[in-house]
Amino acid sequence: MGQLDGKVALITGGARGQGRSHAVTFAREGADIVVCDLAEQIETVPYTMSNAGDLEETVRLVEALDQRCIAMRADVRDTAQINAVAERTVAEFGKIDILLANAGIVAPVPFVDITDQAWSDMVETDLTGVFKSIRAVAPQMIEQRSGRIIATSSMVGKTGVPGLAHYTAAKWGVIGLVKSAALEFGQYGITVNAVCPTNVDTPMIQNPAMYSLFAPDITNPSRDDVVPGFTSLNALPIPWVQAEDISAGMLYLAAESGRYVTGETLTIAAGWNANNAA
Repeated sequence: MGQLDGKVALITGGARGQGRSHAVTFAREGADIVVCDLAEQIETVPYTMSNAGDLEETVRLVEALDQRCIAMRADVRDTAQINAVAERTVAEFGKIDILLANAGIVAPVPFVDITDQAWSDMVETDLTGVFKSIRAVAPQMIEQRSGRIIATSSMVGKTGVPGLAHYTAAKWGVIGLVKSAALEFGQYGITVNAVCPTNVDTPMIQNPAMYSLFAPDITNPSRDDVVPGFTSLNALPIPWVQAEDISAGMLYLAAESGRYVTGETLTIAAGWNANNAA
């Protein structure tokens, strides 16, 4: 038996990276999966974003585990699109047990160089997109009087980082949003939490823009060049964790093990969080 047998999980940003890992992990534990993703480029994002083929690969990996998987292209910034994802999930599966509000972007920019468009793209994706995703599933979860909502925040949702002011602001906002939602939805048996990773080995950090943030004195730094900079953030001597490490935390909160955990931030950060106040 799997820890999520008979459950239906909706995962935003599920085309690749952490979202795909969550989809595969949850399917392995018995859940049917719905993934959505923008699957196209946002101009202010400095790395190549996912595409429709990535979504198809997530479906293939889930179905290889003998679980159903539906994939949709949808922009979490768009109310109509994310509502349509929730509505189709209920139409196809009859319910939504779990929401992983995972969709997100990052774009290193000095504070004074953040354009209005870059600010809007970041906050609307990483914060407003989480809000709209939660709002889309909440009525159905309230009606069934159960549900697990888990949002992806970040360690920078608990600290400041030069060059990432708009990203940091959005991720701090996710934590406040989650805590408020937990208080409102607890009476209906719904838990709401956030996961705060350190850097995760995905395309969001493995790209020239992020490398330049961590090795500003090196021209065209490589992956090897930035290992010391990334490692310096963590108490454990590693530069980044794997997506599967975050999926394990998501599973803990979504399964029976997390039934009494709500309004919390689960930090999976290799000790970066040891620098923070309790």
